[in-house]
Order: sequence, then C-alpha cells, then structure tokens
Amino acid sequence: MPTTTSPPPADVEAIARADVVLENGAGLETWLHDTITSSGFHGPLVDTSHGVRLRMVGGAIDPHIWQNPRNAQVMVANIERALAAADPADAGVFRANLAAYTKQLQVLDAEVQRQIDSLANKKLVTNHDAFGYYVDRYGLQFVGSVIPSFDTSAELSGRDIRDLVAKIKATKVKAVFSETSLPPRAAETIAREAGVKVVEGENALYGDALGPAGSDGDTYLKMVRHNTRTIVSNLSGA
Repeated sequence: MPTTTSPPPADVEAIARADVVLENGAGLETWLHDTITSSGFHGPLVDTSHGVRLRMVGGAIDPHIWQNPRNAQVMVANIERALAAADPADAGVFRANLAAYTKQLQVLDAEVQRQIDSLANKKLVTNHDAFGYYVDRYGLQFVGSVIPSFDTSAELSGRDIRDLVAKIKATKVKAVFSETSLPPRAAETIAREAGVKVVEGENALYGDALGPAGSDGDTYLKMVRHNTRTIVSNLSGA
C-alpha cells in the first residue's frame, strides 16, 4: 500500500521546521522525497526499515514491516540513533526510553506468539495483503485477501472473487477480516458467498493506520493486541 497522496500544506510546513524526518521506508512513502525537496528541509532523513529483512511478493517489496513486533524493535533502534545524533545532550534519555520500549515489544511478541500458538485453525483471509510480516512471524496460514495486493485501490475481478470464495470453502476458513481503513463491502460480499462470518466494525483489524484517540488501536502496542485478540477470538473453537 505505497502512499501516493500528497500531504496537506500543514504537514509540509512541519517537515520544513523539523530537526529529523523519519520514514517507514520499504517503498511506503513514494511522495516523501519530493515533499522534502519542496519544503526546503535539509536535515537527516531516517529510513526506519534499515536492517529489517523485507518480504518480496510478486516482485514487489511489502512495506507493512511494523506488523511484526521484532521489526518494530529494529525500527525504534534506528529512531533512537537518529535522535541521539541530532540531540547528543539528551542521548541518555533516548537510550533509556529505547531500552524500556524494547522490553515492552519483547513482552508483546511473546504474548502474541502464545495466543496464536493456541489456535488449531490458523487460516487467515483479510481485506488486503497487509499482514504478511505478522503471518510469517507467528505461523499463520494466509489463504488470500479481498484486495490481492498491497495497493488498497486495486479491485478483484469476478473470477478472483469466485476463486477466493472457492478457496475459503475448500480450506475451511472461519472468517473474513475487514480492516478499519477500508470499506467492508467487498469483504462482506465474499464472506456471504462463502458462508462464513465477516469481522468488521469495532472488531476490524488495524492494517495500515493506528486508530483514533481512545480506540483499541491508538498506540502500536494496543493495535497489535487488538488485532491478535480479534484474530484469536474469531478463529478459536470448533
């Protein structure tokens, strides 16, 4: 889901005033370099994906690296180094914060692993292909996605829909998971035709963005826990 939309003027102005600019990397922010040039920013640009082992799918890099908490540990370490270089006087604070947050990420990773390991049925169908790093890390079986690419604007053909419905039935998938950032209509259609439930609304997965303040997904840790709880509760049982 590479981001191609230009940022609003306020964001361009914020980049111009920044001391450090962080990017997810892995091809996510296709607009960012032109925006930096137009903003006049000349400080460090930090690619937080540096050191992450990237997934390749169909010749394209999967940019959803944050869906694996172990990748998040690499990303926050990159951020800490950049902040310490930009503000050496506060390097000790950044180092302590990194250590504390890394421990939280390690706890999260072990927690998710235990929950996914409890599942007998680990077959996953989602709105689009945003969870590959999560699937690989925790041993889920990715059956397919309603939108068969990283690009959320792509659409399934009639044949794609029939093939996915048939695959859901053949593999005994239990649910189709919609995502908070995408309309659930296509997921609802496929779930209905396949005779399985669709997980939507407040239980939808956070694929491409955090949730609003006060939601189950308003921080990274809460987002991963919400997604895991949702997946486990809907794939558990007979």
